[in-house]
Amino acid sequence: MNREQKQAVVSEVSERLSRARAVVLTDFRGLKVEQMTELRHQLRDKGLDYMVVKNTLLRMAASGTATEALLEGLEGPNGMALGYDDPVDLAKVLTEFAKTNPKLEVKNGLLGGKVISTSQVEALAKLPSREVLLAQVLGTMNAVPQGLVTVMAGIVRSLLNVLKAIEEQKAEAA
Repeated sequence: MNREQKQAVVSEVSERLSRARAVVLTDFRGLKVEQMTELRHQLRDKGLDYMVVKNTLLRMAASGTATEALLEGLEGPNGMALGYDDPVDLAKVLTEFAKTNPKLEVKNGLLGGKVISTSQVEALAKLPSREVLLAQVLGTMNAVPQGLVTVMAGIVRSLLNVLKAIEEQKAEAA
C-alpha cells in the first residue's frame, strides 16, 4: 500500500469515525470468510459498517478525537463496527452474531465519546430499541392524565348511582 492509498484509508476512516455515534472493536481471528461476509451483511442491513483497518492507520485516523481513548492498548487484528443512528442495533447484531460464532470476540466500545467495556456492550444489546423506549415513555406520560380522567369519572358515576338509588327509594315510597 503506497502513501496515497494510506492517506485515503485514513481520511475515509476518520470521516466514518466522525459520523459514528457508536464504535465497537472486535477480534475476528478464527472466523471464516463466509462468516465475516455474513456479519457484514447483517450489519449492512441495519445501516451499520464493519471495517478491518491496520492499527497504525486507525490510530492516525483517530488522533485528536474521542475515539483515541478507545484505541489504548490496541493489539492484534481488530475489526471496527460503526453505528450511525441507534447504538442498540449495533450492539444487538454483534452480540447475537457472537453467540452463534464464538470466535468473534467483542472487545470494547465507544458510546457518546466514552469508552464502554464488553459487559456494557452486552448490556446495551439487551435494551429495547429507541422506538420502543420512546413508546414506553409516552405510555407512562399518558398514564397520569388517563388515571385522572378515570378517577374523575368514578366520582361522577358514584354521584349518579346515589341519585338513582334516591329516585328508586322515592318511587317505592310513593
